Amino acid sequence: MNVLIVYAHEEPKSFNGAMRDTAVRVLRETGHTVEVSDLYVMRFNPVGGKHDFTTLTDPDYFKYGVEQTKASEAKTFAADVAAEQEKLLRADLLIFQFPLWWFGLPAIMKGWVDRVFAVGLTYGGGRWYSNGVFKRKRAMVSLTTGGGPTIYSPTGLNGEMDSLLFPIQHGMFYFLGFDVLPPFVAWSVARSSQEQREEYLRAYAERLRNWRTSETIHFPSLEEYDETMQLKS
Repeated sequence: MNVLIVYAHEEPKSFNGAMRDTAVRVLRETGHTVEVSDLYVMRFNPVGGKHDFTTLTDPDYFKYGVEQTKASEAKTFAADVAAEQEKLLRADLLIFQFPLWWFGLPAIMKGWVDRVFAVGLTYGGGRWYSNGVFKRKRAMVSLTTGGGPTIYSPTGLNGEMDSLLFPIQHGMFYFLGFDVLPPFVAWSVARSSQEQREEYLRAYAERLRNWRTSETIHFPSLEEYDETMQLKS
């Protein structure tokens, strides 16, 4: 199986770096092919625009979605975007590895999504959610936080972690058709003991050894919604 890890941390000796290295080691040991998009090392440009394309359909009036659709048909994405899209299309498992910043993805990773998850290529024409392009493939987030688990609980000050991750897990992964594995969260690593950090890495390794058979998050299928996109009673 092919695995793509999209990694967003500028310090290779960070705990996110240790989690990335653990994932690469364990997945290769269990027979998988692993690619890593290290966005800071790549100096990946997170800003989408005209530079995403080798030619423009309408040079006088730029509309990003239209140009993405045309580029998907004509294969006219710029080289940096096309390279990431090829990695994505090869992947049987997609992992986002990142520190939680402002309740979401770091900007460089959100920009990767904007530029790589192109309409026409990864969704569109009725291909979304349970009918998505990546149906029967899997995706997960692996992240670190500054705060502990209680502040991200249902009654915690920062709100429930599942709610914070909904735009990623449902709005990005499931939107494209992925089966979404539960997130792996390393809580408050800056304040954790060495023993706790080692336990996080051990637990993460165990999760990755079982990614193909682990239960995924349940999201309703398209058939469970009516014509107004409301869940049927």
